[in-house]
Order: sequence, then structure tokens, then C-alpha cells
Amino acid sequence: MTSRATRPVGTVTRGTTNPNRLRRMDRWIAAVHGAELRRAGDPVAVDLGYGAAPWTAVELLGRLRSVAPRARVVGVEIEPARVTGAKPYERDGLVFRHGGFEVPLPVRPHLIRAANVLRQYDEHEVGGVWERLCARLAPATEVSRGGLLVEGTCDEIGRRHVWVALGPEGPRTVTFAARLGSLERPSDLAERLPKALIHRNVPGEPVHAFLRDFDRAWAAAAPYASYGARQRWMRAVRDLTGDWPVTDGAARWRQGEVTVRWGALAPRG
Repeated sequence: MTSRATRPVGTVTRGTTNPNRLRRMDRWIAAVHGAELRRAGDPVAVDLGYGAAPWTAVELLGRLRSVAPRARVVGVEIEPARVTGAKPYERDGLVFRHGGFEVPLPVRPHLIRAANVLRQYDEHEVGGVWERLCARLAPATEVSRGGLLVEGTCDEIGRRHVWVALGPEGPRTVTFAARLGSLERPSDLAERLPKALIHRNVPGEPVHAFLRDFDRAWAAAAPYASYGARQRWMRAVRDLTGDWPVTDGAARWRQGEVTVRWGALAPRG
């Protein structure tokens, strides 16, 4: 019998998953965190709460190894049957372990990806989970910012996704990503805000003001729609940079993304 002291931390998720669901998040991680992974002697990434099937962990390994060939991925699931079901997919650089927010690894990972995991939790629980996971990350050094926690939510097939990136010191940025052809207006992404922000999309909160301004910039950029949704998005984001601390540039905007400093969108109070 598992003792209370060793029981995994967290609760079982619905486990819903689909191939390629997390592709936008993975590509962003590879682009912005790939250099940190390459610098690490033994770069370990955790796919936390991968769900009823191991597709997201398998895909994460391939995408990370495209930028960091030594990367290893550990899929961590709190439901033992899901771990048993994933075992046949183990290969060089990919293993599956039973666990939860305690992240039961003998080393501190350089990446923890937790997608669609906190959706079922209450907002007041998010801060404690973030602190626990950030404490497990590889620490910052003179030549490294340390490990990265990426936590967010997407729709069932990965067309719309919003995530928070955190380092050992805490939250850094918020990224909005979408398949632009499916987007009527930027505020459509509000339904995919992570738990820390989704209930804050109300007047008086920064994230509400950001999405309001984004919709206005999108409307103003309507003439660019004749050149395609990508050009309209890029023009709208460029207009946003006058009032909001956007941290990325045209190379990421072209992918249907925009990243903003966490402090500008953090909940008030």
C-alpha cells in the first residue's frame, strides 16, 4: 500500500489528448528555450500530466531533439494505469513515471511542460502549484537562466493556446498563440486563458484591458486582411507594442503568436 508520505501530489485529470495538440507550445519552447537545453550537460524535460495516451510526450521528444539532440523526456502521470499503458512507447530518451506535482525525478529538470493540467483546479490553488514546480526546476547559474515551467491551456486540437512561462524565480511571460485562419478576433483566445487568468477577464483587470486593446488593434488592421490573416495579426501586434510590453518580434508573430511580460497581465490583488 502506498503511504500518504509517498502518494503523488495532485488529482487525476480527464486525460483528454490528441496527436499534435501541443504543437504550438512545443515549437515555442524549442525556439525560446532550445539554447538553454543545448547548454545543459544532460537536458531533461518533463511532460507533466500527459493524459490517457502518450502522444504529447512522444512528440515533445522529437521537437526538442531537433534543437537539442541530447534532450531526454520523462512523461509523468498521476494515474498508474496511464503509466502502464505508455510503457510500450518508451525508447531512447523517453520514459514514463508515476507521479504528480512533486515531479519524482532524481535530477532537476530543465523543462516542465504542464498543459491542460490546472484547468480543473481552483484559482487560489495555482500559486502553490507554480511554486512547487518552479522549486523543482534546474537553478539559474552565471551562464543560465535555469529551467523553464510552461503551463497553459489549449483547445482539443491545438488551434488556440495560451500559456505562462515561469523560471525558478517565478512567472516571466504570457504567450497567446492561434491558428489565425480560425480566429474571428484576438479575444476569442480568452476561453483558453490558463487558470491563473481565466477568471480575471473582467473590467478592471489587466488581461481584460489587453484583450480589449488587441481587438481594437485587430479592427484597425482590417485593411491588411486582403494580404491574409497573418499580415493582419502582425500589424495588430505591432500596434500593441506601443502600449504593452511585447517581448518577441516578427519571427514569432508570423507564427500566430505574441508574448507579453507577465507583470503587465498579472491579476490585481
